[in-house]
Amino acid sequence: MSFTGIIVRNVIKAPQIGAFKRYLFIGSHPDDIEIGAGATAAALAASGKEVCFLICTDGRYGTDNDRTLTGQELAAKRREEALASAKMLGVTDVRFGDLSDGAFYKKKELLTVIAGVIGDFRPDIIFAPDPNVTSESHPDHLNVGNAARRLAVIAGNPGIMAAYGTKEANVQAIAYYMTAKPNRFCKTTGFLKTQLDSIFECHLSQFPKGSPAADSVRLYLKLRAYEYGVRYLGTAEGFRVIPAGGLHCVPELGY
Repeated sequence: MSFTGIIVRNVIKAPQIGAFKRYLFIGSHPDDIEIGAGATAAALAASGKEVCFLICTDGRYGTDNDRTLTGQELAAKRREEALASAKMLGVTDVRFGDLSDGAFYKKKELLTVIAGVIGDFRPDIIFAPDPNVTSESHPDHLNVGNAARRLAVIAGNPGIMAAYGTKEANVQAIAYYMTAKPNRFCKTTGFLKTQLDSIFECHLSQFPKGSPAADSVRLYLKLRAYEYGVRYLGTAEGFRVIPAGGLHCVPELGY
């Protein structure tokens, strides 16, 4: 790291996950938030933080388990699953963008959906899938991650937010989940089981009980939780957190 980078990181520090009051978790599909950050959402909700979920797409193409369902039927089922899952995590404020799974929407439509929730909920920090992971290829994940960071940097501009039909908000940071480069961690000891139950008891259209997919994802989440949780002698989730001051014109920050 350059000398300038060292100075910049000491001035513009990534905040701790628990430092805020209002948390907006944005998912590309039903179940993404739970997989990427479900234990963290549960821990924050249990501690009295205000937590909101935004699920951008309807998930109509997201299953190989029951091909007898139409896209509309699957979307309705996944909405029910998402509500049940969020309730299990202690989250009652759940918003749906209702855009088509598979990136069959215009990017401005996605931006408008996310901007509307930012302006209404007024989060201090936004969580979204990391669009800079080299291996990530799903268009919805990439689109949502990029839209979230684009809006995080301009959320405080009343003119731009008005162009999206909403109000400005003081977003202080963005936290990427499903990231390869976490720089902040949230202790989730006592909430891993809640996270796993929210996925494997609720999102049955994606993870039928006893299926190889359910077993492999369960194992992955346990491995990740205990690896990140070593420092806490328990479990944790990791995020790439960028403070608002580093979202524009500060390449030396390096987060």
